[in-house]
Amino acid sequence: MNFAKGLKTIVVATDLHGQSEAALEYARKIAGAYGARIVLAHGLDPLEYAAIEAVPGRVLEDLTVQARSVLDQLANDLLREGIHSHSEVRQGAVVDLLVDIARQYGAGLIVIGTRGREGAGPVVVGAIAERLVRLAPCPVLAVAADWNAGPYRPTPGGGVMLAMEHNEAAHAAADVAASLARIFQRPLFVVHARTTAEAAAFLNPCMERLEEFGIRSDVGLQVRCIVKDGMPADAVAEAITQYHPSILVVGVKRMSETPGPHGTAFALLARSRVPVLCVPPDTLDEENLEEVCAPAEVI
Repeated sequence: MNFAKGLKTIVVATDLHGQSEAALEYARKIAGAYGARIVLAHGLDPLEYAAIEAVPGRVLEDLTVQARSVLDQLANDLLREGIHSHSEVRQGAVVDLLVDIARQYGAGLIVIGTRGREGAGPVVVGAIAERLVRLAPCPVLAVAADWNAGPYRPTPGGGVMLAMEHNEAAHAAADVAASLARIFQRPLFVVHARTTAEAAAFLNPCMERLEEFGIRSDVGLQVRCIVKDGMPADAVAEAITQYHPSILVVGVKRMSETPGPHGTAFALLARSRVPVLCVPPDTLDEENLEEVCAPAEVI
């Protein structure tokens, strides 16, 4: 995987009520830095209306016209910044819609907004975000609407943080994190959650794994290795509180091995204000699609 070469198109999930403003802001910065175009995607999700077939035709038409008007304005704003974009307004479930659009345009990144910690936002939207990560053909960046609030909020000019996990997505995540750190000229913080056995033996495998992933400090990249003891999600959350990065990069497996309906990625999506960039393995195992696509358990 080469994130920089593959990032020609960014799909941004948009709404009509301003909840995706933070997501669009991050997408705008990344698009400008990489010279990518933006596809503004808006979907009429059947879950919001019980059944899309039950929506009166005139109401549905008005919703579509309203959506196109809002998206056209956003596209004009982006064009004034030199970022080419266009919009896609479709009916369907959010996850399926975004995956289809990303595949259609060969997107290198999907950006979505979440509701932060208000009410059931982290549970409902976090679950959607995690399912999208499992299915998407490219990395997914989740930005909380209240990203600039709370103890985990990023600082201006903050670094790029990579949660180092030894799984099939590790190399792809390392490539993305290093690319972002270089192009935005930010330090790269690599967090390794040390196991109990490693801690007891006073081992620090972080630097060894940096070499394994091809990450090394050079003229264009300042790397700092951070070792924390404990569960991965807790270790990363502690590092976020300490270093206040501008973005967190996490390698995500297609299938979660964590007990329950959600994995480590969901825990980070639900608890952190810092935008979380979930990077899947380079290839999607088609044999596991049916299991990945299974509806999430109702909470």
